[in-house]
Amino acid sequence: MKVLIIGSGGREHAIAVAVAKSPKVDKIYCAPGNAGIAQLAECLDISAMEFDKLVDFAKAEKIDLTIVGMDDPLVGGIVDAFEAEGLRVFGPRKNAAILEGSKAFSKDLMKKYNIPTAGYENFEDAGKALEYLETAKFPIVLKADGLALGKGVLICNTLEEAKEGVQSIMMDKKFGTAGNTMVVEEFMTGREVSVLSFVDGKTIKTMTSAQDHKRAGDGDTGLNTGGMGTFSPSPFYTEEVDAFCEKYVYQATVDAMAAEGREFKGIIFFGLMLTEEGPKVLEYNARFGDPEAQVVLPRMKNDLVEVVEACIDGTLDQIDLQFEDNAAVCVVLASQGYPVSYEKGFVINGLEKFDDKEGYYVFHAGTKQTSEGIVTNGGRVLGVTAKGKDLKEARANAYEAIKLVEFDNKYYRNDIGKAIDEA
Repeated sequence: MKVLIIGSGGREHAIAVAVAKSPKVDKIYCAPGNAGIAQLAECLDISAMEFDKLVDFAKAEKIDLTIVGMDDPLVGGIVDAFEAEGLRVFGPRKNAAILEGSKAFSKDLMKKYNIPTAGYENFEDAGKALEYLETAKFPIVLKADGLALGKGVLICNTLEEAKEGVQSIMMDKKFGTAGNTMVVEEFMTGREVSVLSFVDGKTIKTMTSAQDHKRAGDGDTGLNTGGMGTFSPSPFYTEEVDAFCEKYVYQATVDAMAAEGREFKGIIFFGLMLTEEGPKVLEYNARFGDPEAQVVLPRMKNDLVEVVEACIDGTLDQIDLQFEDNAAVCVVLASQGYPVSYEKGFVINGLEKFDDKEGYYVFHAGTKQTSEGIVTNGGRVLGVTAKGKDLKEARANAYEAIKLVEFDNKYYRNDIGKAIDEA
């Protein structure tokens, strides 16, 4: 079986590692991939948004299955393009990927189908947004409607900050067309938990829980990033929380999308806030989280390819989804200055030390192969993941493992998973 993976980050490397374990798979391709993925797959010089080239390649090489890792191509309609040519592809169609592609759409969906979420208002006019904020309760959250690499969310403590936020999102278009519409949302407090799920249009099977760390600095300070690390499972995701979400969130979302004529097949990522009033949905994503995939997939017992094919074929109800009874922690090694400005091109040393370490992984996010060796090629460079019998052991193992890798301007948070000490 030939498999094509679309994307170039740590998430796609984690997917490639999982796919490579499947006895069904003979050959893996990745477009465009990175230096780590290249050790498992043949990387193609085709970007994730070049749909015609990707379709032509899949047809020419008789690709049996394509797995789309990234949000941009899903929201752009890559699945529709592949399906139009009779190709098997995993991910939601364009009309379902809107669940992530438009925050205004997802908020309206939750409101219509009584799925618990924060109170909100949508605005297409900056003047009306400013008028609304004059009487709003602070702190308050401003969200660019479209895709913004996980950075289009502003938490504003004062009216002045909120006005600057409207200027930035809607007028200055800091996040491009993603800011044409803006969601103003009540500020919720509580623990954040991420739950990824497989969906086949009607059946949903949730994976093990995880928790991401978005802020760049220790103690959740600094700017929002694509994610500085994560751990799984979350000790705050109790059986009671799971039962509540099974009843009011997970299946309700799948049924709501089907009722809207937007059948969802693929991954739904539920970003949850565990508030005093109960769990509420912070956000939806339409693909594996990054870096959540780097702690969830290594703990999955199932053959990923089998589960993916069941989603495509509508037979997910026949899959017994299972995860190891352990824990995993991922610490992201970034370039100093991320997410604002940073240098690239520094040689990375020590990667070979992971080759024979059972339960340890180094997932490449922003790397490139050069004549000098593998070099840094992005803000987030590597995700170092380690397993342990429990979260504390996994965390200790991950922080020990990051010492094995060195490159100039290496930066990381020292407190990934520290919340588990309070659990």
